[in-house]
Amino acid sequence: MKPAPTRLQLQASIGTHRGDREYQQDRVEVLAHPRLRGALLAVVADGMGGRSGGRMAADQVIITASQLFERYIPGADDPLELLRTILQEAHTMIRLTAISAEQEPHSTVACVLLHPDGACWWAHVGDSRIHLFRGGHLQRRTRDHSYVQDLVDAGELTEAAARNHPMSNVLTASLGTAEDPPLCFDSLHLQGGDALLLCTDGVWHYFGDHELGATVDTLEPREACENLIGKARLRASGRGDNLSLAVIRLLSRQAAAPPPPPPRIEFPPLDEASVRKPGKR
Repeated sequence: MKPAPTRLQLQASIGTHRGDREYQQDRVEVLAHPRLRGALLAVVADGMGGRSGGRMAADQVIITASQLFERYIPGADDPLELLRTILQEAHTMIRLTAISAEQEPHSTVACVLLHPDGACWWAHVGDSRIHLFRGGHLQRRTRDHSYVQDLVDAGELTEAAARNHPMSNVLTASLGTAEDPPLCFDSLHLQGGDALLLCTDGVWHYFGDHELGATVDTLEPREACENLIGKARLRASGRGDNLSLAVIRLLSRQAAAPPPPPPRIEFPPLDEASVRKPGKR
């Protein structure tokens, strides 16, 4: 008998907080595909450019992602092309709205496309991050488009020092800039026990990768979101940025195997001499 196929069960939650800012410019969504159960698109956008400009830019990312994902046909359309189109169209729309905006709108973006078999694709621009944890250990993470990330890559700064650098908030790329931003993509295959964390810099700024991995590995997604936001708020000491994150966990689930056929019961042949004839005593 063939073993039952392994399926992946998804658990997901989002969290957001205004932090110590006057207004919220982040947006985060986990969108379920309208036709394929188990397919989802998670998006985090960190808007910049003042109260109206930043929120408008982040809203545009979510609107664009939602509209294009609704038209996406899994198994027929190219997943990476979907992500590329989301980023390009959001960038174009933000640039167009900037013409009449009071302030220059920009947004970072991190988005993950996941199919029910564990196939995964992601894309990002700016310093909103995507992490993949396996057993609580970091397997892969996006590389920020930022001044301090360039210093880290050059060996002039450590990851820990970069978080507290006075220019840690200086980006080298985002959506809505005059020039087209670099679009970074990756593809991978997930398995049961993996966890994805998407978050803005208002979250990851206060944690090392080890603490993030331990949190999403041991807590349910909703609890992990609450835990990370709570700790980030304490560590910000009244100077915290907007916080937004999405946590997705994948659990292995054995599909129910088909029931075995009923046992075949063999009866001994009848002894004609012992069979009573009808009407006879």
